[in-house]
Amino acid sequence: MLGNLEPDESVMDDSLIASRKSAAVMKALHDDIKDTIAKLGWDCYDDVVVEVGGTSVYMIDGAGTKWAPKKGTRKYNKDAFIVIKNLSRNPTVPSINDDPERLQHHSKVEASEQQSDSGEPANEHSGAG
Repeated sequence: MLGNLEPDESVMDDSLIASRKSAAVMKALHDDIKDTIAKLGWDCYDDVVVEVGGTSVYMIDGAGTKWAPKKGTRKYNKDAFIVIKNLSRNPTVPSINDDPERLQHHSKVEASEQQSDSGEPANEHSGAG
């Protein structure tokens, strides 16, 4: 019935309420995000993605209830956070040993010279024998 609002009648569904709340948060944060992006020098051609951190995924199959969710269900923690990543400015480059004289740290020390915390050679302090 139009014009009559019963206590158990829902005026707005949850998705509309969530959408309005997120719009209010974005209105408050828009200028801060815009200023930060400008300060970082990001470009409109950069590959930017938005991700959510502080989540967990259930890996045990459950009944689909609150206490035993189905396998693969994502849970957002109370302290979940939003991450804005610029993939164009995050190069993943493996380290390269360009100096053959530079050895790994453990290669520099001869095994016979290694000592334990007590100052004794490691082979005498091993507990064997």
